[in-house]
Amino acid sequence: MEEKAINEQESLQIITKMIRNTQKRMVKNEGNTFLIWGYTTLAVTIAVGLAIHFSGNWRWNYLWFAIPVIGAPLNAIFRHNTPKGVRTYIDTVIKYVWIVLGIACFFASVLSIVSGLYKNILFIVPLIIGSGSAITGMVVKFTPATVGGFLGIALGALTLFFPQYSLITFAMIFVIMMIIPGHILNSKSRKMNKTEEASNVQGA
Repeated sequence: MEEKAINEQESLQIITKMIRNTQKRMVKNEGNTFLIWGYTTLAVTIAVGLAIHFSGNWRWNYLWFAIPVIGAPLNAIFRHNTPKGVRTYIDTVIKYVWIVLGIACFFASVLSIVSGLYKNILFIVPLIIGSGSAITGMVVKFTPATVGGFLGIALGALTLFFPQYSLITFAMIFVIMMIIPGHILNSKSRKMNKTEEASNVQGA
């Protein structure tokens, strides 16, 4: 069977449809993902800051590894209980972007703590995660993620110039970069669900 060639306009329509499907799935499913990682990082940052402040022992920096230990299982449980829906090629691309960035972030964290250069990680992590957030936001046209990502990158640079405020800055970054966008996504999801329920009632 001969395959039918598609023209430029049809290609753009297909891409636009995939982006819209990804946007809809992200609004419905990704808010809690942002919140899980955002609040976990915020809680661990506060714990590390308080532990080092009162003990004066830098080894409390190993507590940073609690972020993936806590966040990964919580995220896996959430995704297991969330309807999968139809995934597009754009969904897959975004997934692979975050896998690569997540591995890079973990590797950089291990290397920085083992080498004793752990202060630089407070710049490296926002740079990596902020890039992922900005890329995701630009691809699916979700402005809070885009703005939050770029602000995260910019604020991360402040940890290099004002190290005495680095933990406070780091905590603020994840509030801006993940927690606020997560709540916005969940708010949109609730509105979308109400709209769909109203449409179903009218159509019944």
